[in-house]
Amino acid sequence: MRANTWAGRNKVKVRDVPDPKILNNRDAIVKITSTAICGSDLHLVDGYVPTMEDGDIMGHEFMGEVIEVGSGVAADKLRVGDRVVVPFPIACGGCGACAAELYSCCENSNPNAGIAEKMFGHPVAGIFGYSHLTGGFAGGQAQYARVPFADVGPLKIESDLSDEQVLFLSDILPTGYMGAEMCDIQSTDVVSVWGAGPVGQFAMDSARVLGAAKVIAIDKEPYRLQMAERAGHTTINFDEVDVRSRLLELTGGRGPDKCIDAVGMEASHGAAHIHAYDRIKQAVRSETERPHALRQAIMSCRSGGIVSVIGVYGGFLDKFPAGAWMNRSLTLRTGQCHVQRYMKPLLQRIERGEIDPTRVITHRLPLDEAERGFDIFKNKQDHCEKVVLKP
Repeated sequence: MRANTWAGRNKVKVRDVPDPKILNNRDAIVKITSTAICGSDLHLVDGYVPTMEDGDIMGHEFMGEVIEVGSGVAADKLRVGDRVVVPFPIACGGCGACAAELYSCCENSNPNAGIAEKMFGHPVAGIFGYSHLTGGFAGGQAQYARVPFADVGPLKIESDLSDEQVLFLSDILPTGYMGAEMCDIQSTDVVSVWGAGPVGQFAMDSARVLGAAKVIAIDKEPYRLQMAERAGHTTINFDEVDVRSRLLELTGGRGPDKCIDAVGMEASHGAAHIHAYDRIKQAVRSETERPHALRQAIMSCRSGGIVSVIGVYGGFLDKFPAGAWMNRSLTLRTGQCHVQRYMKPLLQRIERGEIDPTRVITHRLPLDEAERGFDIFKNKQDHCEKVVLKP
């Protein structure tokens, strides 16, 4: 089969690779009909997530048709011919974390748990196409994929919704929604979202759906801010104004009630000297993050507010404003998304027309053009917001 693979730092390559096979009786094989490039994939390509190996199949946002199921998958759970969306965290469904619906913290799905434990203190779940730190599982930017614990993860799509309407249930829509849900949004709340990429856009939409009085998008790319404006959100271009000062103006001097960091480890926000500091320390691997968006969210949030972090962080950061966090009674909430928890409720919101996931799609390419897709997405060429690949 054809698959998009990691080929070294700043390089991906579509190659011929062996077809996946059933390895466990709870596996399924999915023929992929749609897959996508995620902003988190760029962290792999940029070399900031360790344990990637040449030839690793990338991608964790995919859906398709079940063509084979293991003997341990009950027919009422999954059958050959089912159309499914596959969540990016691999979860067993039976451990303590899964029982608490903390699926991205599954205790049984990561065969390289020892590596993750050294990095994070405790292991995390296996993730498709996201380094050997999270299990070394082949990803979904391919023609076929093996799906472990197939009786737990995949969501059957039994309506005539298009792939593009449901594909993002695999990751970015639940991630954005969880970011907003962690904010405990009230009807009077002003919610600010750092990052107007796809996850940020869905965090904004989710904050609106959950009843926020005002949603503010923070970014520097005009086309991303225009996308947010078309969805009814207020915008701030951080290249043009001081973000914290503008937020104070918009909130009567108090700051936003809730702040969402949808940027993560490669933030380009900030004054030149701060940005240079983080870039240099990250380049020499003495810091794994450029966390300016997180710092700014903490410093901007009103006292007693909530800072929700859904942008991906991989290791260690400098200059964390612990004093502001502690002394002003801020609540910090975060986590890789527990996708399985949100898939069915969000599918219902899509069916009711409350959220339109297709609004972020700007580019559609065949799988064989994945390298080009990564290039235009990473470099924000041609107003690229989200790339969907067709195997």
